Amino acid sequence: MRLKSLAAALAAALPVIAATPALADTTQPTTSAPAANCALPGRTGWTDEGLGTDYTQFQQPLGTKHVLMLFVDFPDAPATGSLTDYYRQLAPAADWMKQDSYGRTRLDITPLNRWIHMPQESASYGFQRGIGFEQHELYVKQAVQAADPYVDFSAYDMLYIVPAKSASAITFSPTYLYDPTTAGITADGKRIKWAITFGQDMYRWGYKVADHETSHTFGLPDLYAFTAADVHRYVGGWDLMGDIAGPAPQHTGWERWKFGWIDDHQVACLPASGSRTVHLKAVERPGGTKIAVIRTGESTAYVAESRRAVTGDAKACSTGVLIYKVDTSTQTGNGPVQVVDGNPGATPPNGCTGLDMAAYRPGQSFTDPSTGVKIDVLRRGPLSDTVRITKQ
Repeated sequence: MRLKSLAAALAAALPVIAATPALADTTQPTTSAPAANCALPGRTGWTDEGLGTDYTQFQQPLGTKHVLMLFVDFPDAPATGSLTDYYRQLAPAADWMKQDSYGRTRLDITPLNRWIHMPQESASYGFQRGIGFEQHELYVKQAVQAADPYVDFSAYDMLYIVPAKSASAITFSPTYLYDPTTAGITADGKRIKWAITFGQDMYRWGYKVADHETSHTFGLPDLYAFTAADVHRYVGGWDLMGDIAGPAPQHTGWERWKFGWIDDHQVACLPASGSRTVHLKAVERPGGTKIAVIRTGESTAYVAESRRAVTGDAKACSTGVLIYKVDTSTQTGNGPVQVVDGNPGATPPNGCTGLDMAAYRPGQSFTDPSTGVKIDVLRRGPLSDTVRITKQ
């Protein structure tokens, strides 16, 4: 959840899909181009799906991130329970991030094993009213000041601030991103730039809420809708930036490219007219070509990737080729990524939504006449799919 003012316009509806007979992998004119030709720039000035992230504002999601976990209580919500239990609630986020990133990003979470007493009542910070930036920064600042006698903040990259479970007024878990134009928060000679302040929703979402919120510090937007109706209409359960508890919540291949978790040589780019056949290895496993990108504009593209029910996506409701549209000019919460439903008539089983059934299988194709894009699914392997991408 971000605390920035957002544009109200919703992204345009996606084109219609169509099923086709099985397609042979016949000889086609092929076009190859450097991956950089499909690297869309960010256009929102905040969290978005653009490559070339501003790493003065956001953390670079590579290497080890040293995270200090603080436990806070309040005059109206005193400490309850074991600190070890609070830590264990969120600690698995480190293993999840390591696996999701192919080992390229690691969270080294160090708990300060004492309660930090906040000077204000929990209800006074405004979480129940949505909380603004100034209130949120005050909350983080007071936690830092109260903990400062017990810890050297210069040793850490970011903070996890965990409230006592009795603090029912701390309802949700927003991410603090510093404002470089202000004095902000400094401790032990270091600017506190990034902090996640957990709330009662951590008990609903589980440890992956830490991975979701940490991804905001890496520059990612929210992929769920900020309007009340059909909150998960954009990506369903295909990315934890949408539904944290979704059945296939690992980051999309596009976001892995943005993060530097996959390399340029793992991206098949079609920036202009042409056609190429691409063998995609499932994003849940390392190695191989991960995404096929068809650029459709200055800030837009279609992406195809192979998804399987393994590792963090073990509960995926459908498997095959996931196709989605990326628009890096679309604000967080308004659909910067929109999954194309390859099976709109499917009946989802319990625990799944219609969009969770979206993956394409051999013999299906997607066509967008307005951009001349066509994606044909040709073959399927145990951990791979072969597609033909075309732009006219």
